[in-house]
Amino acid sequence: MITLIKRIFRAGWHGLTRDGGMMVANVFIMTMAVSVVTSLFLFSNISQFVIGSIQEKVDVSVYFKYEATESDIMQAKESIAELPEVEEITYISKEKALENFTETHKDNVVLMESLAEVGANPFLASLGIRAAQANQYEAVVNYLENSNLNYLFEKIDYYQRKPVIDRIYALNSSFNRIGFALSLILIIVASLVAFNAVRLSIYNSREEIKIQKLVGASNWFVRGPFLVQGAICGFFAALISLLLFTLLTLGFNSQVAVLFPDLHLFSFFMSSFWMILLVQLLTGVVLGVVSGLVAVRRYLKV
Repeated sequence: MITLIKRIFRAGWHGLTRDGGMMVANVFIMTMAVSVVTSLFLFSNISQFVIGSIQEKVDVSVYFKYEATESDIMQAKESIAELPEVEEITYISKEKALENFTETHKDNVVLMESLAEVGANPFLASLGIRAAQANQYEAVVNYLENSNLNYLFEKIDYYQRKPVIDRIYALNSSFNRIGFALSLILIIVASLVAFNAVRLSIYNSREEIKIQKLVGASNWFVRGPFLVQGAICGFFAALISLLLFTLLTLGFNSQVAVLFPDLHLFSFFMSSFWMILLVQLLTGVVLGVVSGLVAVRRYLKV
């Protein structure tokens, strides 16, 4: 058995190196197929990262009446934090709200003069509430409006922010649907391209296959070298694709950071390096082996 496996691997490697031009063409086409799958993998993860970053910047604020004490606010905070939909809750006191406003608008003379004329702190204490998902804010607001703490609330700004929250939720849903459809189409195209490349390579060896069958070679002995060739082409394609995406993410890192400051493309790529390598190797090797397995069938007459 071991001797047979060695012969199959030797025959596969010899057949691959015998026609260098065909090997280069197969590896090139397989690289494109692997790159398509890698692009889809990165696009899916990056889009989720970007949408998640946007969602983290969206929250609902609950403003308390001016006479509400800090102990009342802390009690409300603890009650709201127990909701399963709530992922994070932040307390902003009157003093902190005034400090934030002053820091943001310190160069606006008119606003600073108006604030000085008021003479007192006009800002209300508030709780910033961030839900786990954009479609969960309505449940949180329903709880706030019907809770026994409602008498403490001056205003809940959910309805002012609802259009933005709804757009983010719709964007997330659209990304998922479009991403799935695009992935399916491109994976099918990449598979067909890889299959035709391997099929062409096997077509050039059709006479050799017929001779092997005439002298009594088993189907698996005939298939084996082509499966090895497909696996080797897929392996090299995965390594080339990995190098290509490493250089691309490094080269476009600064340009992407201008559009999405929270996204460091190269760091994101490196954090998923081993997963990406695994996806590329599996894609390349599986595409090569399956394409060889299917393409050689017509010459075996099984």
